[in-house]
Amino acid sequence: MTTPVRPIRVAIVDDQALVRVGFRMVLEAESDFDVVGEASDGRAAIELVRDHDVDVVLMDVRMPGLDGIAATEAIVAVDGSPHVIVLTTFDLDEHAFAALRSGASGFLLKDVRPQELMAAIRTVHAGEAALAPRVTRRMIELFATELPSTTSPRPTVHASLAALTPREREILVTIAQGLSNAEIAAQFFLSESTVKTHVGRVLQKLGLRDRVQAVIFAYENRLLNAS
Repeated sequence: MTTPVRPIRVAIVDDQALVRVGFRMVLEAESDFDVVGEASDGRAAIELVRDHDVDVVLMDVRMPGLDGIAATEAIVAVDGSPHVIVLTTFDLDEHAFAALRSGASGFLLKDVRPQELMAAIRTVHAGEAALAPRVTRRMIELFATELPSTTSPRPTVHASLAALTPREREILVTIAQGLSNAEIAAQFFLSESTVKTHVGRVLQKLGLRDRVQAVIFAYENRLLNAS
Protein backbone atom coordinates (compact mmCIF):
# COMPACT_ATOMS: atom_id res chain seq x y z
CA MET A 1 0.00 0.00 0.00
CA THR A 2 1.42 3.35 -1.06
CA THR A 3 1.96 5.88 1.73
CA PRO A 4 0.19 9.16 0.87
CA VAL A 5 2.49 12.14 0.32
CA ARG A 6 2.04 14.82 2.96
CA PRO A 7 1.03 18.22 1.57
CA ILE A 8 3.58 21.04 1.80
CA ARG A 9 2.65 22.97 4.93
CA VAL A 10 2.81 26.72 4.26
CA ALA A 11 2.61 29.74 6.56
CA ILE A 12 1.71 33.15 5.08
CA VAL A 13 3.13 36.29 6.71
CA ASP A 14 2.01 39.72 5.48
CA ASP A 15 0.57 42.80 7.17
CA GLN A 16 -2.04 43.14 4.41
CA ALA A 17 -5.02 40.85 4.90
CA LEU A 18 -5.95 40.90 1.21
CA VAL A 19 -2.49 39.63 0.25
CA ARG A 20 -2.78 36.77 2.74
CA VAL A 21 -6.24 35.86 1.48
CA GLY A 22 -5.07 35.91 -2.13
CA PHE A 23 -2.13 33.60 -1.52
CA ARG A 24 -4.27 31.28 0.61
CA MET A 25 -6.90 30.96 -2.15
CA VAL A 26 -4.25 30.09 -4.72
CA LEU A 27 -2.57 27.47 -2.55
CA GLU A 28 -5.66 25.82 -1.15
CA ALA A 29 -6.89 25.19 -4.69
CA GLU A 30 -4.06 22.64 -5.03
CA SER A 31 -4.05 19.28 -3.24
CA ASP A 32 -0.33 19.32 -2.41
CA PHE A 33 -0.47 22.49 -0.26
CA ASP A 34 -1.81 22.99 3.23
CA VAL A 35 -1.92 26.55 4.62
CA VAL A 36 -1.38 25.97 8.33
CA GLY A 37 -1.63 29.58 9.47
CA GLU A 38 -1.23 33.29 8.83
CA ALA A 39 0.58 36.11 10.64
CA SER A 40 0.55 39.88 10.18
CA ASP A 41 3.99 40.72 11.59
CA GLY A 42 7.38 39.20 12.35
CA ARG A 43 6.77 38.33 15.99
CA ALA A 44 3.55 36.53 15.19
CA ALA A 45 5.41 34.70 12.39
CA ILE A 46 8.00 33.38 14.84
CA GLU A 47 5.26 32.18 17.18
CA LEU A 48 3.38 30.58 14.29
CA VAL A 49 6.44 28.60 13.20
CA ARG A 50 7.18 27.59 16.77
CA ASP A 51 3.63 26.32 17.38
CA HIS A 52 3.00 24.61 14.02
CA ASP A 53 4.77 22.15 11.74
CA VAL A 54 5.68 24.43 8.83
CA ASP A 55 7.67 23.53 5.70
CA VAL A 56 7.75 26.88 3.88
CA VAL A 57 7.09 30.44 5.05
CA LEU A 58 5.99 33.18 2.65
CA MET A 59 7.45 36.22 4.41
CA ASP A 60 6.69 39.87 3.70
CA VAL A 61 9.80 42.00 4.21
CA ARG A 62 8.35 45.37 5.18
CA MET A 63 6.00 45.06 8.15
CA PRO A 64 5.37 47.19 11.25
CA GLY A 65 7.02 46.05 14.45
CA LEU A 66 9.43 43.19 13.79
CA ASP A 67 10.13 43.16 10.06
CA GLY A 68 10.60 40.17 7.80
CA ILE A 69 14.41 40.39 7.88
CA ALA A 70 14.65 39.93 11.64
CA ALA A 71 11.88 37.32 11.61
CA THR A 72 13.65 35.33 8.91
CA GLU A 73 16.92 35.36 10.84
CA ALA A 74 15.18 34.12 13.98
CA ILE A 75 13.26 31.39 12.17
CA VAL A 76 16.16 29.88 10.20
CA ALA A 77 18.47 29.93 13.24
CA VAL A 78 16.66 26.87 14.63
CA ASP A 79 17.68 23.39 13.46
CA GLY A 80 15.09 21.84 11.18
CA SER A 81 13.55 25.24 10.50
CA PRO A 82 11.26 25.82 7.52
CA HIS A 83 12.49 27.45 4.35
CA VAL A 84 11.60 31.11 3.89
CA ILE A 85 10.58 32.80 0.66
CA VAL A 86 10.63 36.59 0.89
CA LEU A 87 7.78 38.61 -0.60
CA THR A 88 8.62 42.05 -1.97
CA THR A 89 7.08 44.71 -4.17
CA PHE A 90 10.27 45.64 -5.99
CA ASP A 91 12.74 43.64 -8.05
CA LEU A 92 16.30 44.10 -6.71
CA ASP A 93 15.01 45.34 -3.33
CA GLU A 94 17.71 46.02 -0.73
CA HIS A 95 15.37 44.69 1.96
CA ALA A 96 14.92 41.44 0.04
CA PHE A 97 18.68 41.16 -0.26
CA ALA A 98 19.09 41.66 3.50
CA ALA A 99 16.58 38.87 4.06
CA LEU A 100 18.56 36.59 1.75
CA ARG A 101 21.65 37.27 3.84
CA SER A 102 19.59 36.37 6.90
CA GLY A 103 18.85 32.93 5.49
CA ALA A 104 15.89 33.19 3.11
CA SER A 105 15.93 30.71 0.25
CA GLY A 106 14.71 33.16 -2.36
CA PHE A 107 12.29 35.96 -3.06
CA LEU A 108 9.15 36.56 -5.07
CA LEU A 109 7.39 39.70 -6.21
CA LYS A 110 3.95 40.08 -4.67
CA ASP A 111 2.34 40.13 -8.11
CA VAL A 112 3.80 36.71 -8.91
CA ARG A 113 1.66 34.48 -11.11
CA PRO A 114 -0.05 31.59 -9.32
CA GLN A 115 1.92 28.93 -11.18
CA GLU A 116 5.21 30.65 -10.40
CA LEU A 117 4.26 30.94 -6.72
CA MET A 118 3.47 27.24 -6.46
CA ALA A 119 6.60 26.26 -8.38
CA ALA A 120 8.77 28.38 -6.05
CA ILE A 121 7.30 26.79 -2.94
CA ARG A 122 7.81 23.30 -4.33
CA THR A 123 11.38 24.23 -5.29
CA VAL A 124 12.47 25.45 -1.85
CA HIS A 125 10.68 22.55 -0.18
CA ALA A 126 12.87 20.25 -2.25
CA GLY A 127 15.97 22.03 -0.92
CA GLU A 128 16.73 24.27 -3.88
CA ALA A 129 16.64 28.06 -4.13
CA ALA A 130 13.72 30.02 -5.57
CA LEU A 131 15.94 32.59 -7.19
CA ALA A 132 18.30 32.43 -10.11
CA PRO A 133 21.92 32.68 -8.92
CA ARG A 134 22.60 35.37 -11.52
CA VAL A 135 19.88 37.55 -9.99
CA THR A 136 21.29 36.91 -6.52
CA ARG A 137 24.76 37.95 -7.61
CA ARG A 138 23.41 41.13 -9.18
CA MET A 139 21.68 41.97 -5.89
CA ILE A 140 24.94 41.36 -4.04
CA GLU A 141 26.83 43.66 -6.39
CA LEU A 142 24.29 46.41 -5.77
CA PHE A 143 23.91 46.15 -2.02
CA ALA A 144 26.68 44.13 -0.34
CA THR A 145 28.92 47.13 0.31
CA GLU A 146 26.03 49.16 1.74
CA LEU A 147 24.42 46.75 4.17
CA PRO A 148 25.81 45.47 7.45
CA SER A 149 25.84 41.71 7.88
CA THR A 150 22.77 40.47 9.76
CA THR A 151 23.99 36.93 10.23
CA SER A 152 26.41 35.34 12.63
CA PRO A 153 30.05 35.69 11.52
CA ARG A 154 31.20 33.07 9.03
CA PRO A 155 34.22 30.93 9.84
CA THR A 156 37.45 32.43 8.55
CA VAL A 157 38.01 32.00 4.86
CA HIS A 158 40.95 29.63 5.29
CA ALA A 159 39.20 27.45 7.89
CA SER A 160 35.99 27.04 5.90
CA LEU A 161 37.51 26.56 2.46
CA ALA A 162 40.13 24.13 3.72
CA ALA A 163 37.37 21.55 4.01
CA LEU A 164 36.74 21.69 0.25
CA THR A 165 38.60 19.66 -2.33
CA PRO A 166 40.07 21.61 -5.28
CA ARG A 167 37.17 20.41 -7.45
CA GLU A 168 34.59 21.45 -4.86
CA ARG A 169 36.14 24.91 -4.66
CA GLU A 170 35.91 25.19 -8.45
CA ILE A 171 32.26 24.15 -8.22
CA LEU A 172 31.61 26.81 -5.58
CA VAL A 173 33.05 29.51 -7.84
CA THR A 174 30.90 28.41 -10.79
CA ILE A 175 27.80 28.42 -8.57
CA ALA A 176 28.67 31.99 -7.59
CA GLN A 177 29.05 32.86 -11.27
CA GLY A 178 25.43 31.80 -11.76
CA LEU A 179 26.00 28.60 -13.72
CA SER A 180 23.34 25.89 -13.63
CA ASN A 181 24.21 22.24 -12.97
CA ALA A 182 24.04 21.56 -16.70
CA GLU A 183 26.43 24.43 -17.47
CA ILE A 184 28.84 23.33 -14.74
CA ALA A 185 28.75 19.79 -16.08
CA ALA A 186 29.60 21.00 -19.58
CA GLN A 187 32.46 23.18 -18.32
CA PHE A 188 34.15 20.39 -16.37
CA PHE A 189 33.08 17.46 -18.60
CA LEU A 190 31.10 15.86 -15.76
CA SER A 191 27.65 14.31 -15.58
CA GLU A 192 24.89 16.39 -14.03
CA SER A 193 24.44 13.81 -11.29
CA THR A 194 28.13 14.18 -10.37
CA VAL A 195 27.78 17.96 -10.28
CA LYS A 196 24.72 17.63 -8.06
CA THR A 197 26.75 15.48 -5.67
CA HIS A 198 29.57 18.06 -5.62
CA VAL A 199 27.11 20.90 -4.98
CA GLY A 200 25.54 18.99 -2.10
CA ARG A 201 28.95 18.39 -0.52
CA VAL A 202 29.94 22.05 -0.89
CA LEU A 203 26.78 23.20 0.85
CA GLN A 204 27.18 20.63 3.61
CA LYS A 205 30.83 21.40 4.30
CA LEU A 206 30.25 25.15 4.41
CA GLY A 207 27.03 24.90 6.42
CA LEU A 208 24.96 26.63 3.73
CA ARG A 209 21.26 26.05 3.12
CA ASP A 210 21.17 26.41 -0.66
CA ARG A 211 22.75 27.92 -3.77
CA VAL A 212 21.64 31.44 -2.88
CA GLN A 213 23.66 31.23 0.32
CA ALA A 214 26.58 29.80 -1.67
CA VAL A 215 26.61 32.85 -3.95
CA ILE A 216 26.57 35.18 -0.95
CA PHE A 217 29.30 33.19 0.80
CA ALA A 218 31.57 33.24 -2.25
CA TYR A 219 31.11 36.96 -2.76
CA GLU A 220 31.62 37.90 0.90
CA ASN A 221 34.79 35.80 0.99
CA ARG A 222 36.13 37.43 -2.19
CA LEU A 223 36.25 34.25 -4.25
CA LEU A 224 35.28 36.27 -7.31
CA ASN A 225 35.11 39.92 -8.19
CA ALA A 226 31.94 41.81 -8.99
CA SER A 227 31.56 42.35 -12.69
